[in-house]
Amino acid sequence: MLFGWVLLAAVVAGLGFIRLAPSDPLDWNTQPEFTEDKEFRGGVFRVVRTGPDGLERFHQIASTAPRTSVLAGGPADGMATYITRTQLLGFPDYTTAAQDGDLLKVYARLRFGRSDLGANKERINGWLAEMEAAPQAASAGE
Repeated sequence: MLFGWVLLAAVVAGLGFIRLAPSDPLDWNTQPEFTEDKEFRGGVFRVVRTGPDGLERFHQIASTAPRTSVLAGGPADGMATYITRTQLLGFPDYTTAAQDGDLLKVYARLRFGRSDLGANKERINGWLAEMEAAPQAASAGE
């Protein structure tokens, strides 16, 4: 019985740490120097030709996405980092988007664990598809 209580306390403490762990912008508002798309077990890196306003359009989508908040930066800075938390346990995933000329570079990765089960790839591909659809919808109304 005591073991059960100790185990429960450890699980609650671990989940509390995951939910409340501080996110230092100096650690997370950064990107690797990739020049092409990459996929890895805990995330994804995308390079998309968007024109010079790509980060601004991406920011409009990412900053209003469910369970997502801005950690650091913004379009005026040329780079922004967002935290998206899982619905049930609140695990944080970090997405950093940077404008590089006409290219938008998006780096999404997990913080805890070894695999995100494709969640970052799915989220980023969805946000980029939404960006692609937005200009078409605007020009269709003209």
